[in-house]
Amino acid sequence: MFEWNDLITAFWAFFLILPIVSLIHQLGHWTMAKVLGGDSNLVIGRGKTLVTFGPITIKRIYIADSSCSYKGLKINNKLAHILVHSGGIIFNLSTMLILNLFISMNIIPETSYFYQFGYFSAYYVFFALLPIKYNDEHVSDGLAIYEILRDIDPKDVFD
Repeated sequence: MFEWNDLITAFWAFFLILPIVSLIHQLGHWTMAKVLGGDSNLVIGRGKTLVTFGPITIKRIYIADSSCSYKGLKINNKLAHILVHSGGIIFNLSTMLILNLFISMNIIPETSYFYQFGYFSAYYVFFALLPIKYNDEHVSDGLAIYEILRDIDPKDVFD
């Protein structure tokens, strides 16, 4: 049952843990694009820009959304694009596994914060894999991968 004492935990979950999980997801895309020789930028949040650090832009409503764009891959084939779109999923799964390993080895304590981190990471992986068209310019990672495999531009789906 949710109690008043849980408000602090909920506050940390939504205003700190969820944005960190989102950042890790987008860093996965960014890293894969960089490894494959491309240029990449990532945006955390929506609204007015608060701060920009190189390729990372943080917006005022930093808990609402995140995105990563890339272009100019030097290795430009289906596998490369699939790896870029899979990067967020790979990073989220990797951090979940590392976190669980550290907890099982008693390197870090088992706390509700780490549980929430794992929960939000699993949430990101699940929804990233769902083949969904969000709008005319954005599709889920799962739909992008599916369309790459089918040789269809992901933005042209359902038109």
